Amino acid sequence: MTPDDPLYERGMRVRREVLGDDYVDTALERATGFTTDFQDLITRYAWGEIWSRPGLDRRTRSCITLMALMALGRLEELELHVRAALRNGLSADEIKEVILHGAIYCGAPAANSAFAVARRVLAEHDGGVS
Repeated sequence: MTPDDPLYERGMRVRREVLGDDYVDTALERATGFTTDFQDLITRYAWGEIWSRPGLDRRTRSCITLMALMALGRLEELELHVRAALRNGLSADEIKEVILHGAIYCGAPAANSAFAVARRVLAEHDGGVS
C-alpha cells in the first residue's frame, strides 16, 4: 500500500468516513500479499477518485451503489453499503424507496433479497423496522 500517496490518503479518509473504521481496519488486517494490491486499488480509485468526485453527493452515490449491488446480487456488499447509506444520511424510508425502484429495473427476486438484507441491517441499526 502507498500511504504517502495523496490519492491513497484521500481515499482512505473517504473510505473510513463511508464504511467506518472497524470495517476498514478489518479489511486491511485481512490483506495478504495476494490481496494487498487490490486493497490499494480500491482505496485509491474507488474511494480516492470516484467517491471523492464533486459531481454527486454521498447520499446519491449510496443510492446508486445500493441499486448496482442489488442488480448484481452481491448481498454481502449490499449489507455493507446499507450501513454506509445510513452513515451517509439516508433514512430507512429512502433505502426502501431505492429497493422499490430497483424492483422495477432489477426484478422482484433481487428486491426480495435486498429487502431481507436491509431489514436485517436496519434492525441492528435502530432496533427494528416495521
